[in-house]
Amino acid sequence: MSLQDSIMVAIKSAMKSKNTVALTALRSVKSAILIAQTSGSGSIMSEEDEFRLLQKLVKQRHDSAKIFSEQNRSDLAEPELAEAEVISRFLPQMLDVSEVEKVVVDTITLLGASGMKDMGRVMGVVSKSLAGKTDGKTISTLVKAKLS
Repeated sequence: MSLQDSIMVAIKSAMKSKNTVALTALRSVKSAILIAQTSGSGSIMSEEDEFRLLQKLVKQRHDSAKIFSEQNRSDLAEPELAEAEVISRFLPQMLDVSEVEKVVVDTITLLGASGMKDMGRVMGVVSKSLAGKTDGKTISTLVKAKLS
């Protein structure tokens, strides 16, 4: 089942159960997918692109919740976190830091990277191989640490 089909099934379920938080989150995912598909590239989104889009939506909600929390607006932060949780259900299981670190070390060895000048190459390969399984910030931090 494609991501769009899964989202539609979840939207119907949220409508039936009158879960407004889930419904809002799922409609925003559906909207983001439609915008990405009609943005002019003319191609169907790959699974990797879909995961990137979902990660972006989750990150946006976490960032918004953080800002709301800093402003003592828990009434606005809680729905953002709830929506992030709903969207996260469609992402694959995230790898823990030790698994990501192993991939980074293996990639550095494979590419023969020796310093910060090789960070771009390493980041490109690792990001592509771990698409949807971890975030770019984690990868970047580990690559910097290993190449320093």
